[in-house]
Amino acid sequence: MKRDVLVTSLVKQKPVRTPIRTPTADRRSDALRRLEHLENQMATLSELVREHAEDVDRLVRIVAEDRNVIRRQLLRKHQAQVRVRKHLRDSNAKVGLDF
Repeated sequence: MKRDVLVTSLVKQKPVRTPIRTPTADRRSDALRRLEHLENQMATLSELVREHAEDVDRLVRIVAEDRNVIRRQLLRKHQAQVRVRKHLRDSNAKVGLDF
């Protein structure tokens, strides 16, 4: 089985072609075209990275705001529990004084 796969893959391989020599002007224009394409890709990539950074900043800000809201809610809840305990403590102390 393994040998059959190896033989079929060897049969499917294309022979290596020798590159055709092109005139210097064509090679130069091809190099300039590829360079321009790479510069366009770099510009696009830079823009995508900048947008990603802005999105991350927005998300960090949203998470920080949510944490702050949650922290305030927990603080209010805790303060309410402290008020209830204090009220119960005061009312229990008054009951003890009435005797």
